[in-house]
Amino acid sequence: QVQLVESGGGSVQAGGSLRLSCAASGRTFSVYCIGWFRQAPGKEREFVAGISWNGCNPEYADSVKGRVTISRDNANHTVLLQMNNLIPEDTAVYYCGAGITGNNHYSDEAIYRYWGQGTQVAVSS
Repeated sequence: QVQLVESGGGSVQAGGSLRLSCAASGRTFSVYCIGWFRQAPGKEREFVAGISWNGCNPEYADSVKGRVTISRDNANHTVLLQMNNLIPEDTAVYYCGAGITGNNHYSDEAIYRYWGQGTQVAVSS
């Protein structure tokens, strides 16, 4: 069992930065890949970034590539999402999920077994 808690969201102007954190509890955290997803009002949840159980093989959605960096610290049970040069289209509730994948691809929601409650990001123009 893994519990996930997101934090770090807030309101920023376009061009600003935020660092989201996904804090996990549970002894088996380090076996799971972690993915970040987001859901904007009236839209479906979409993949943002993911990382393997050992912190390798990050994957990013095209919409955030070059602006977002995902990293993890298994010793502290934390996964970070550094977001720079934010644009209004990044406005959404951001969720982290923990899952199992055998192919280092993280965009399929079906691989995720646990989800956090989300943290709101609002970017104004």
